[in-house]
Amino acid sequence: MDITFKNKKLEKLLSREKEILKKYGSDNGRRIQKKMTQLAAASNLAELSKLPATRLHPLLGDKKGKLSLDVKHPDRMLIEPDHPQLPLKEDGGLDWAKVTKVKILEITDTH
Repeated sequence: MDITFKNKKLEKLLSREKEILKKYGSDNGRRIQKKMTQLAAASNLAELSKLPATRLHPLLGDKKGKLSLDVKHPDRMLIEPDHPQLPLKEDGGLDWAKVTKVKILEITDTH
């Protein structure tokens, strides 16, 4: 899957192992790196959602339109589809099998 970032600062942080480990610690840093690897290796969101321990799910409320990937409680990686036009199903829901590009927005506690 193609990955973009909310901004250059986040891209710099998540593209360097040393920076990830410094900011998030050894355990969470390794988990974030694993999520990055899983995102890059997946062809689409549907494939990613089948991987163990991703717990990929859509968010509601003020974060509607964004998706969450578990890192380690309470931290989550927030992403959103990064397509000029969202691939939607006939019922209006997001077609995860057609989402092949995502934007990483942040690592945060969504609760």
